[in-house]
Amino acid sequence: MQDVKKQIIYSAIARTVKRLRGSKSQFMLGAEYDIPSSVLSDLERGVKDPQLTTLFKLAGAFGLSISQFMKELEKGIAAKFFG
Repeated sequence: MQDVKKQIIYSAIARTVKRLRGSKSQFMLGAEYDIPSSVLSDLERGVKDPQLTTLFKLAGAFGLSISQFMKELEKGIAAKFFG
């Protein structure tokens, strides 16, 4: 059950980062905000557990506070956990 919940979270991160990144390339986003494009690729494929510092960098990259970014993630998780 724990692995299922973890995968739901990884999938929500993947969808959210892809959606918020829009048409900007992983390389450009990473270069501008000091996030390796390999980390972005892993996150968008749902295979990496991001570090807290990476989440803060992503929030800033998308012009969000960390709490706003978490709310965006929560939208993708809530339905799976509670719906």
